[in-house]
Amino acid sequence: MKMQEYISKQHQILRPAEQIYALISRFDNLTPALADRVEEWQATEDRCSFKAKGFTVKLRMDERVEPKHVKIVGDEGGVPMDFAFWIQLHKVSDTDTRMRLVLHIELNMMMKMMLGSKLQGAIDQIAEGIATAMNQAPAY
Repeated sequence: MKMQEYISKQHQILRPAEQIYALISRFDNLTPALADRVEEWQATEDRCSFKAKGFTVKLRMDERVEPKHVKIVGDEGGVPMDFAFWIQLHKVSDTDTRMRLVLHIELNMMMKMMLGSKLQGAIDQIAEGIATAMNQAPAY
């Protein structure tokens, strides 16, 4: 099986990259945004778990490069597929950061046919959601 790559559209966030990075580099910072959107949300700085469509999803921070990206992978016993997920930040200026999400996931042909377009749609939706929330949040 080979890794499939899904890349979101790039979104503009009118904040410094360092501010965005500070938020996305810790799962526990995402609690206010996610706690009421998923079931059984639990988070520490490095790990999180939640239920989605009856499945428990467990994630962990695998790599952090300030203020450029975080890499998130499935944690033990969490996700039945091999994947890695990056939130990438590109600093244009002090008040202009471009963000995009990149997902690498191992799917067999059948899963790719069933899930491919759904995954692309989901990653675009998540990126848009993060960008919208960041642009609307009060300045720190």
